[in-house]
Amino acid sequence: MPLLSKTLTSRCCFVIAALAVGAANAQGALPLAPLTAGMYAIQAEVAATPAAREQGLMYRKSMAPNAGMLFVFEQKAGHCFWMRNTELPLSIAFLADDGTIVNIEDMAPRTENNHCPKAAIRYALEMNRGWFAQKGIKAGAKIGGLPQPR
Repeated sequence: MPLLSKTLTSRCCFVIAALAVGAANAQGALPLAPLTAGMYAIQAEVAATPAAREQGLMYRKSMAPNAGMLFVFEQKAGHCFWMRNTELPLSIAFLADDGTIVNIEDMAPRTENNHCPKAAIRYALEMNRGWFAQKGIKAGAKIGGLPQPR
């Protein structure tokens, strides 16, 4: 019996460890990118895969004041966003390849309204609602530090 007990304990610990790793990945262990908007520093999680972009900031209850999520797409297009299952009010900046803000939109939580860029884009940056306005950042300003798409 002791051998069986030891085997079950080892398997139990392995399963618990695997579940912990899965939970960490499910919580958004995305790579971080240090970005700039004028004199302001942004710590952005990078959603560069279809799964990460689909998950986005859904189900999160809060986000640090200078944190955000940068969406990186392989192709330039009219990538539109909505807020289904997103609890946080957000502002989104649609960015040209050189980091120039094409347009900024405010988005209400738990809505399915489309928020679209005014031109084809490869990047979009979500921040807490009002962040861009509070910093005086408008269309035409640049976001620095964008990673290159894969």
